Amino acid sequence: MNTRTSGWMALASIVVLTGCTGCNRPQGGGGAGQEKGAGGESGTITLTVNALPPPTEAFERQVFLDDVKAFEAQNPNIKIDAHEGKMDPRTFTTKLAGGQLEDVFYVYFTDPPNLIAKKQVAEITPYLDTIPAAKHLRPELLEVFSGLGGKVYGLPWKNYSMGLLYNRTLFAKAGLDPNVPPKTWADVRTCAKKIAALGDGIVGYGDYSKSNTGGWHFTAEIYSLGGEIAVKDGETWRAAFNDERGKQVLQQLKDMRWTDNSMGARQFLEWADLLQMMAAGKLGMYIATSDNVPVLVSQFKGNYDEYGLGPIPGGKATLAGGEGFMFNAKASPEKIKAGLKWLAFKYDNPDRLGEQYQREAEAKQPVGLPEPAIWTGEPRQKLENALREHGNLPAQNYAPFRAATGGVPLKLEPPLAQRIYAVLDTAMAKVLTDPNADIGALLEGAEKQANTILATVK
Repeated sequence: MNTRTSGWMALASIVVLTGCTGCNRPQGGGGAGQEKGAGGESGTITLTVNALPPPTEAFERQVFLDDVKAFEAQNPNIKIDAHEGKMDPRTFTTKLAGGQLEDVFYVYFTDPPNLIAKKQVAEITPYLDTIPAAKHLRPELLEVFSGLGGKVYGLPWKNYSMGLLYNRTLFAKAGLDPNVPPKTWADVRTCAKKIAALGDGIVGYGDYSKSNTGGWHFTAEIYSLGGEIAVKDGETWRAAFNDERGKQVLQQLKDMRWTDNSMGARQFLEWADLLQMMAAGKLGMYIATSDNVPVLVSQFKGNYDEYGLGPIPGGKATLAGGEGFMFNAKASPEKIKAGLKWLAFKYDNPDRLGEQYQREAEAKQPVGLPEPAIWTGEPRQKLENALREHGNLPAQNYAPFRAATGGVPLKLEPPLAQRIYAVLDTAMAKVLTDPNADIGALLEGAEKQANTILATVK
């Protein structure tokens, strides 16, 4: 469950409309177009890109348009024809076949393997040296955009991972140190009991079990224990969660719900429910991505100072995702090189982070969310320096999460994730609503359904 599906995450995205930068240029149809500008001047490349924010996101849209103007001033032989929208798997193939796919287009981390396998994207390996920061990209993120033989087909822009979001005020009231969040699931259980003991309808730990969010959290929790949702045997995928780790996830929740009574009686919760409870001061902890924090404040009237973020308990791995860009398979070498210049200017550019964060801070936008850095080395240091200078959020509240960044392996969502999550919702809901739930039977039934789904993966 990434920004594509969670409200934001609303996910989010994880989002296809068309628009223009306002330059009265015709909207080209991908890499097959002429290497000329709208006026037909020889040697000018018109590059179609997407990810232009819609008018409803006024600040972000203006930043994008300003960046287009600045980029074109630096590169007078390249004109940017920007379209609204992001990756939509439902329309991608039609756009590609119809010549309407942009030269450079936005993707989520779950998209590249399929696009590469179907040869729907262009290889960019020979041109990577035009991106100064590319050699500092975290290898596991660049691998997301790589195919056989290490050939590269795109670049990451940002990534996210799951952590433990908690209410620092409730921790202090319960006699817990708000600077030291739980590191293990046993610690979570202990802390949840102390928080729930405060009474007044306060829940120690919350979890989902509806609208695919339960399966999403089950996935994050089994990953944290070193488990898997699906594995590939040769060319075939199969479910892998019906094991001791899967049982541990459900048993922990069942014990917290029925033995400890630290999860509250209200269940069948979905995305907004836990945010509402947290913002109201009625929830101690839940697992989440860092982008939940500004949503708690902007949509649910919470307070930045109240929220802390720690690493995922267990720490064997964390469910992660992210965003990046790939290139139309029909794009010419000239357009690929122009597209890389655009990405190097707009997205993969640690040298512009100070300018970017300053503008966001001046516009009262949140700066300093603890998202994992996509870089190592010097670019990573530039990121940290820019955040220290322009950050306007309580960075100390996220220190435990930041300290763990890079030390917890990242794992992506399984194939056909949303369908698998829907199956696992049932198991999550059952253990949270039935004290006599049979965990073994629940996992066995979910495994059979998941295998039927995974058999359709090509």
